[in-house]
Amino acid sequence: MDFSLSEEQRLMLDAVDGFVRRHLPPDEVRRRDVAHEPPDDLLPRLAELGIPGLPIPEHFGGLGRDWVTVALVQERFARHAGMMASLINRVVCFGAMSILKHGSDAQKDALLPRVVKGELLFSLALSEPGAGSDAGALVTSANRSDGGWCINGRKSWVSGADTSHYLVAACRTERGSRGSAGVSMFLVPRNAPGISMTPLEKVGNNSLSCWDVGFDDVTVEGAALLGEEGYGFPQMMTTLQYSRTGQAANAVGQAQAAVDLALAHALEREQFGRPIGKFQVIQHRLADMQTRVDQARWMLYHLAWRIANDLPCRKEAAQAKLVASEALLEVAQHGMQIMASAGYSSDSDMQRIWRDSRLYTFGEGPSEIQRDLIAGEMGL
Repeated sequence: MDFSLSEEQRLMLDAVDGFVRRHLPPDEVRRRDVAHEPPDDLLPRLAELGIPGLPIPEHFGGLGRDWVTVALVQERFARHAGMMASLINRVVCFGAMSILKHGSDAQKDALLPRVVKGELLFSLALSEPGAGSDAGALVTSANRSDGGWCINGRKSWVSGADTSHYLVAACRTERGSRGSAGVSMFLVPRNAPGISMTPLEKVGNNSLSCWDVGFDDVTVEGAALLGEEGYGFPQMMTTLQYSRTGQAANAVGQAQAAVDLALAHALEREQFGRPIGKFQVIQHRLADMQTRVDQARWMLYHLAWRIANDLPCRKEAAQAKLVASEALLEVAQHGMQIMASAGYSSDSDMQRIWRDSRLYTFGEGPSEIQRDLIAGEMGL
């Protein structure tokens, strides 16, 4: 297991840094955060670097790279701008990998080349008012109708639904079924008649909108079924495995950014006649922060390595997501304490990371559920 960067990976990360300098310098990230403006318009530019097609096989136009490279790219983007890592998660994890792993040949041929070109955005429509951590409690239904499906129900906290081309939606297709049985996945066009959307206000991650999505007799073709009917729940778990890797990478990148900001402030800010970084209490706090980030980073890379080598990683995905999200929350809190008023200022990048960090310990599965998954894999 060797995590030293290949020359190709170094070049890719250099390209990411160059992309950010051109399109998302710090002032532009701050502007988009204040304006609640997503970076979706940059997707075609990402495609010029091959980012949407990183894990997609070459015969669909992708680069065919391994998942370690995907994780490295997401982490590097997140260190500059978490909003870009979130965008990649929507395109690659929710969309491309769901289609690549579970789609029909026709779906792959039709959609994956468009993903590579930066033409498609996706949202995961899983949570419902009564089904969050208990995903098996979902009640949104899809019933057969004239060779297709008729969908009724309501999904909540659907990220980026307003700009997505497809909603990757979990629906109950077997009447009377409960829990994980009788669930199927669908690729639902966002502009399908019968879909309604209500924006949901939140305190952070301003450049990633969230929506309550209603399905009122939404009719889709039979070809909208993603994977095998009735086996949507294990498919959904696979999708979450990839997206939790993306969440972990995003958290690690933002956590490192928080450490960098706090360290720079500690070296520059003087009190009692010397930089505050010369005081042991600040040194130890920064040392603990960097150690937490490095712990999360190695867990992320181990998970990505297992995915790249087709090894089981249910436990490792939960561990990486758990450790990285809690590391981000912790270092953002400590960073705010070190920077004090300078971090609390609305002009500070630290306050944005602090606000955004709160999502990661419950988004796409709370820490408590991750611990349950880990315990289950231990035989408990």
